[in-house]
Amino acid sequence: MDTQGDKTDPQLQQFIEIESQKQRFQQLVHQMTEVCWEKCMDKPGPKLDSRTEVCFINCVERFIDTSQRTQSESVIWT
Repeated sequence: MDTQGDKTDPQLQQFIEIESQKQRFQQLVHQMTEVCWEKCMDKPGPKLDSRTEVCFINCVERFIDTSQRTQSESVIWT
């Protein structure tokens, strides 16, 4: 058995980081969908009316803005 102490395989580290990023992205998408659905959907139907569509667009844009702002401020505090 080859023991390298605290050294971790760089490919494994990269894989773990990529998978962690994917998971964080999926969590954000899920959260955004939940928030915007609750805010914008009155009653589901076969098509979105223009008011609902505009609401979704605005909600997603605000969610992204807020997420980016929160992330950049958390970097400042670290």
